Amino acid sequence: MNGLRSSLETLAAVAAGTAAFAGKTDTMICPPATLLHEAAMLCAGTDLRIGAQDCHASSFGAYTGETSAEMIVDGGGKFVIIGHSERRTLQKETDALVRGKAQAAHAAGLIAIICIGETESERNAGETLKVLENQLAGSVPDGATAANTVIAYEPVWAIGTGRTPTIADITEAHAFMRAEISNRFGDEGKGMRVLYGGSVKASNAAELMAIDNVDGALIGGASLKAADFLAIAGIYDRL
Repeated sequence: MNGLRSSLETLAAVAAGTAAFAGKTDTMICPPATLLHEAAMLCAGTDLRIGAQDCHASSFGAYTGETSAEMIVDGGGKFVIIGHSERRTLQKETDALVRGKAQAAHAAGLIAIICIGETESERNAGETLKVLENQLAGSVPDGATAANTVIAYEPVWAIGTGRTPTIADITEAHAFMRAEISNRFGDEGKGMRVLYGGSVKASNAAELMAIDNVDGALIGGASLKAADFLAIAGIYDRL
């Protein structure tokens, strides 16, 4: 919940900056719903794509205050984040609800970025891989493909705290997720992008993006400043 119309200046700077690594790095920003259409219009013709932060599981109806996947498409969005840890925690979203939202996104032609990740207490109890297994099974619909689905691993305890798991921890988690989606979806799972999210910043992005099976980053606070975001987004151009 950041961004007013004045933030479009930052977005324009990001869109201009992505030209430096066009064809090497795919970049996307998910603004609040109030800016979605203006952001999409502003970025038309650039390499920066626009997505939304959430959608409802239904196409239409008496759901005051909600945004459907069709509305996102109508506003120019191409992606939507599903099951972000803050929504799972604050809005008590279940795996079943996340799965329904992903299905709605797919039906509307959106690419669903499905977020999963363990809490600090789950990690301390040694349950990280079990949590990831359950969330992948419960949140990712059967129709998921490499073209319509991205998985984002967000250790809940690392988001916005400045803390990150060790390289070994991330390597283990991403290898496990790759095996799970490959076993379930075959070649589609092998080609599905798996992002890492959780206190990603310019100072640690290169190390994180070099880890096997880390195909990109889901960036939070560092996306609020064009220079910070572009420093991370250009990492693959330098690896």
